[in-house]
Amino acid sequence: MAQSPTHRFGQIIGNLLETAIFPRLKEFADTHGLYLDHKGKRACRSGVRCTWMDNNGNKHDLDYVLERGGSSSALGAPVAFIEIAWRRYTKHSRNKAQEIQGAIEPLAETYCRSLPFKGAVLAGEFTEGALRQLRSLGFGIVYFPYNAVVEAFGKVGIDASTDESTPDYVVLNKIEQWDRLSPRRKKLVVKALVENNDTEITEFLAALTETVCRRIVEIVILPLHGQELLATSIGEAMAFLKTYNEAVAQVRFERYEIRLRFRNGNEITGRFNDRPSAIEFLEAYEN
Repeated sequence: MAQSPTHRFGQIIGNLLETAIFPRLKEFADTHGLYLDHKGKRACRSGVRCTWMDNNGNKHDLDYVLERGGSSSALGAPVAFIEIAWRRYTKHSRNKAQEIQGAIEPLAETYCRSLPFKGAVLAGEFTEGALRQLRSLGFGIVYFPYNAVVEAFGKVGIDASTDESTPDYVVLNKIEQWDRLSPRRKKLVVKALVENNDTEITEFLAALTETVCRRIVEIVILPLHGQELLATSIGEAMAFLKTYNEAVAQVRFERYEIRLRFRNGNEITGRFNDRPSAIEFLEAYEN
């Protein structure tokens, strides 16, 4: 089935967003000693897609992933998952927000010990409800409004505005105008996109920095001793608590519980049946 001109033009805009945000993410990665994974060949994975798998065996294709300890030949620990999306009409924005959520949330859960940053770079027409949905889940967002995109294309004389009644031949003409532009002229559009949204990009990177560079402010270690009770009803559990003698010393070791509290309010809790596992857990956060 032939690709519609409107879809093709949307892909052009999506690629522009990737190009616009890439230098800032690459600079961030270099500054913080991280590896920036993105679409393209990489020795440690097959194909060209930036694909990550959740703990249920489901694969998710993403636009950018920042890794600690990663390289072209080895996967690192992901510290940020970032998706990019363009939507022309608000009626599609809620579905796209849910799609982004469905791609990143399972990965954030899979790599929960990294407390990864969840990010979305959006452009076009997104409702406040769709944006609020992602923000409520802890996503950092860069939002390029539809008018900002149209204004950026206007820098090179292309009218990027469309609506549902725009004929295919008109959209095709816009695509042909774009294809005829020199690389230098195309960079002017990217430059305009970045300049028009510099404040949002800076705030997005600040939130990313807060996650990647968070510091531990408190470590709680709780060695647990005593016989564990498995109750099958609330009544049984309440009866145990009412009759339990707290003064009787229990010497049987059960497990270690460790809670890490970070400066930004995040917490990670680990439960371990033996000392080596608890130490291994802490070693992962030593630096």
